Amino acid sequence: MTDRKTRLAIILITSLFFLWGFALNLNPILIPHLKKACQLTDVQSALIDSASYIAYFLIALPAGLFMKRFGYKAGITLGLILFAFGTFLFYPAAELRHFGFFLVALFIIASGLTLLETAANPYITVLGDADTSTQRLNFAQSFNGLAAFLAPLMGGAFILSGKTLSAQEQQAMSAQQLNNYLAEEAASVKIPFLTIGIIVLIVAVLIWRTQLPEIVEEEDTSEKASGSILGEKNLILGTFAQFFYVGGQVCVSSFFIRFSDKVAGIDEKTAAYLLSGALLSFMVGRFIGTYLMRFIAPPRLLAIYSVLNIALLIVAVVTSGMVSVYALVGVEFFMSIMFPTIFALSIRGLGAKTKIGSSLVIMSIVGGAIFPVIMGWVSDQSSIQTAYIVPAFCFLVVLYFAVKNSSVKNVTLGVSH
Repeated sequence: MTDRKTRLAIILITSLFFLWGFALNLNPILIPHLKKACQLTDVQSALIDSASYIAYFLIALPAGLFMKRFGYKAGITLGLILFAFGTFLFYPAAELRHFGFFLVALFIIASGLTLLETAANPYITVLGDADTSTQRLNFAQSFNGLAAFLAPLMGGAFILSGKTLSAQEQQAMSAQQLNNYLAEEAASVKIPFLTIGIIVLIVAVLIWRTQLPEIVEEEDTSEKASGSILGEKNLILGTFAQFFYVGGQVCVSSFFIRFSDKVAGIDEKTAAYLLSGALLSFMVGRFIGTYLMRFIAPPRLLAIYSVLNIALLIVAVVTSGMVSVYALVGVEFFMSIMFPTIFALSIRGLGAKTKIGSSLVIMSIVGGAIFPVIMGWVSDQSSIQTAYIVPAFCFLVVLYFAVKNSSVKNVTLGVSH
């Protein structure tokens, strides 16, 4: 490949990091929005996360097999087509105001994102000089963080109406007035998601027409894996820690807008902008945390951040007003280094078992499909504020894993989500 073609390929693959980050971080906007438009309970609205994150669990292995058979470029193209198709389904789902239709669309989108994530990390490392592969990966992952910041900002501006009627106000409306209100709310997702779908299709065409190097995965013959992967106790513990961490991370972000409304009386548009700032602090926190690991052993920093998150969540549960909201912003900051640190500690020293070990840890992302539903149930039974005890429990598991790895002095962070 010429330098010009290599640069174009790097730009296109880097755009994938942005696209999947943007799509996933629209969920915290869709949860309060569809709860209102489709008249859902908190536990029902949490199924938005379930539809997205269950795809990572169900599609990850088929995605790997597809790319092994047809190549990474074909996998990326298929992923983008699925992504676009899912976004286009938002139009009829909004027309029908059918929550099940929205969930199907979200599952299809997430299936496409799974293909993109499976391919993007290895691709970005082979595009260009091998000596700068880590820098390219970190650069590409920074666009994932940028997308996390922009998604709630733009979702708040173009999807949320800022108009939430109380149960009493809805009861005072005629059936036709209520139906018009709900139809108008549901319709606000049409143009944004059609726009996303068109952009994704354009990227798919560019990817397909661009020359990309084919990744040939060589079998490691230098050593053979001995014993069952289930015998790797630290890996299994790390898989559980990642399961609880992703669950906790998704819980904190997904109900942020609802929490801000109920605890501090903040309207949904303003809360969306606050969430955008919180996710910006997540991105900044990852850079700061990576720098701090030069001086503090990664497991120790993971333990410190876990304790701080538990303390901040307790503050969020027992206080009120802006203090509670700012506590959740702080949690976003201290979650920043957790996914890559847990991942690196989990697969450390696996040798020939590293690939299958990595797959197990990635599949544990399914925690993001389960814990928001638990949190939604707790919220329906008590309050959204009390429900934030669920992610606090999740960080207790992360703390335990960090303590169990306290003897480790250094790891290389090479993946993020």
